[in-house]
Amino acid sequence: MGSDGESYDVKLKLKDSLAEANDLSAGQAGTISIGPSGWVELKFPKHKSLPKAVLKCWIEESFRLLIRKKSVHNWTAIEPSVATWLGFGQTPFSLKRHFLMVLCCALGLLSANAAKRPNVVFFLVDDMGWRDVGCFGSPFYDTPNIDRLAKQGVKFTSAYATCHVCSPTRASIMTGKYPGRLGLTDWLSGRRDFDFQSQLSAEKLQALPMEEVTLAEALKANGYRTGIFGKWHLGNDQAGPLNQGFDVQVPKWNGCCPRGGYHPPYKMEGLKIEGKEDEYLTDRLNFMALDFIEQAGEKPFFLYLSHFSVHDPIQGRKDLVEKYRAKRAKLPPIERPEFILEGNPDDKNPLSRKQLTELLGKPSHQGHKVLPQRTIKIKQRQDNIEFAAMVESVDQSLGRVMKKLEELGQADNTIVIFASDNGGMSAGNFGNPKRVVRDNQLDWAYATSNLPLRGAKGWLYEGGVRVPTIVKWPGKGRAGAVCDEPVISTDFYPSILEMVGLPSTPAQHRDGKSFAPALRGESFDRGAIYWHFPHYSNHGMQSPAGAIRDGDYKLLEYFENGTVQLFNLKDDLGEQKNLAADEPEHTAKLLAKLRAWRKEVDAKMPKPKKDQP
Repeated sequence: MGSDGESYDVKLKLKDSLAEANDLSAGQAGTISIGPSGWVELKFPKHKSLPKAVLKCWIEESFRLLIRKKSVHNWTAIEPSVATWLGFGQTPFSLKRHFLMVLCCALGLLSANAAKRPNVVFFLVDDMGWRDVGCFGSPFYDTPNIDRLAKQGVKFTSAYATCHVCSPTRASIMTGKYPGRLGLTDWLSGRRDFDFQSQLSAEKLQALPMEEVTLAEALKANGYRTGIFGKWHLGNDQAGPLNQGFDVQVPKWNGCCPRGGYHPPYKMEGLKIEGKEDEYLTDRLNFMALDFIEQAGEKPFFLYLSHFSVHDPIQGRKDLVEKYRAKRAKLPPIERPEFILEGNPDDKNPLSRKQLTELLGKPSHQGHKVLPQRTIKIKQRQDNIEFAAMVESVDQSLGRVMKKLEELGQADNTIVIFASDNGGMSAGNFGNPKRVVRDNQLDWAYATSNLPLRGAKGWLYEGGVRVPTIVKWPGKGRAGAVCDEPVISTDFYPSILEMVGLPSTPAQHRDGKSFAPALRGESFDRGAIYWHFPHYSNHGMQSPAGAIRDGDYKLLEYFENGTVQLFNLKDDLGEQKNLAADEPEHTAKLLAKLRAWRKEVDAKMPKPKKDQP
C-alpha cells in the first residue's frame, strides 16, 4: 500500500471479471480502473500540494462509484493474509466499514494523535418540541440539566429538523444529506395510502443506503470507538447500526418505538444487567451508555445516545408522574380553549382561522378524531403529567452523562450536542383515519403544546420542524450564548468533523454547512434550508408539501392543489398571516428557488390517482 514513486497504488480484487466496467475512471485527484483479470486499481498522485481533504473526498466518491457498478457482495480482498492485515472481514458490509480507513492509512491521512481528539456525545431526543425545555420557554416541564448545558454552550433558537417525522431527520444526521436527496422521506416503514387521498405517496427508501459513509463510519475510520444507545430506525438487519459504523448497539432493536413500552419487561434484546432489577427504559439506556463512556479507554469515543423518549407510548416514570400530578393541580385555569382546530391549507376553499374557531363550538366538530372538512385538533397547553415525567427523565439522563464526564476528567475534552428529531406531538396520531380517541385517553394521544409555534409533529409549520438544539464545544465555542441563525440537521456532520479536527468530506455531507463559526462567535450565514415531504401525514389531514426558509421568510408549497403560503417569521412566528398575495415577487422568487432545489436533488413527487376525476 503506497509507494515511493510518483503515485499511490491501491489494489483490490473482484471474485469475477469486471472487464465490462472499464468505464470506471476519472477523479481530479486520481484514476480508477478495472482490468479483465478482475483487479481494481486506484491511483493517487503523490503531490505534497494536493490537499488531503481532496484525496479523502475522492476516495469516498470512488467507493460510491464502485458500489453502483457492482454489488458489494462480489468484493473480496487480494488474499487472506492481506485481508487480515487490512481489516476486511468476510461479510460484504465489512468492506464498506473499512474502505475509508484502509485507504486513509495508505495515504497517511489518519492522525497518529487520534487519542487526543475530543470525544463526541450526541444526545438526541425523539419528538421533543421546541418549547419542551425550560430554557426554551416551557412553563411546565423541569429541565435543569439541559438548561445548565445551555449556559455552557450555544443555544440555537432557529434550529430545524430536516423533516417533521423521525427517520428522515435521523438519516440526514448520519449522512449530511437532505431526505429528498437520499430518497428516504418518511418514517419507516411509512404510512399506507387511504381512499380520501387525491394523490399516491411518493416512492421512498426503506433503509439508509449502505453506500453512504455515515457520521459514525467517518469517526470510526479516524480512531473513534462508536456506540448507539436507543433508537436507530433507519433499517433493519443488514442496514442496522452495526453495519453502518457503530461498534456497539443497545438494544438489538431497530424499530421506531420501544417494543415493550417504557416499563419492564422491555421485550428488546440486550438490556439485561446481571444482578440488577429491570427499571424505567430511559434510565436503563442511560446507565448502559455510562458504562460505554467508562470503557472507552484511551480512544476517543462517539456516543450516540438516541433515546426512544419522548416518543409515544406516553409513559412516565411513576415517581415523576406523581410530582407533576401535584404540579398540575396548582396550575391556574386555562384562559383559552384546550384544543384548537387545524384544517388542510391546500383545500380548494381552505378554512380561515375565524371559521376554524367557529367550527370548534359546533356539535359536528366535537370529540377527538378526524373531523369534517379534514380538520383535526391541536393541544394548546403543556399539562400532560405522563409526558412531563418523560421529559424530566431525559433531562436526568443528560445530567448523569455530564456528571460522568466530570468524574472521568473528560468534560473539557468532550463535545456535547443536544437536539430533537422533530417537533412535539400536539396533534394526535390519526395514521388510521378511523381512529377515535376517548376523553379519558387524551394524555395518551396528545403529548404537549408547541405554542407559540403553529402545528405539530407531522406538519411543516414551525411546530413540526423547529427543535431545541444546544452545542457545547469546550475551549473553542462560546458559553451561555444564543444564536438565532437557522441551522438544520444536515449541518451536524460537517460541524462535528470540523470540531474534532478532521477535514470536511463535501461529497458526502453535500447538504450540510458547518456551524462551527457560529459556536466561535464568528460571522455565519447558513443560507436557504429546505424540506420535502411527498406523503400524507399521520398527524393531520394536510396535503403532501415542501418548504423553504430563506432569511426571515418561509414559503410552503402544497402538492394537491398548488396552494402557497408565505410567512415572515421575524414578525409572525406563529405563521398566521399568509403574505403570498401581498408579496407576489417574494413569493415567486422563493417558489422558483424551492422548485429548482427539488430538481437538483431529484426529489420524488407524489402521483395523482388514475381514477380521480
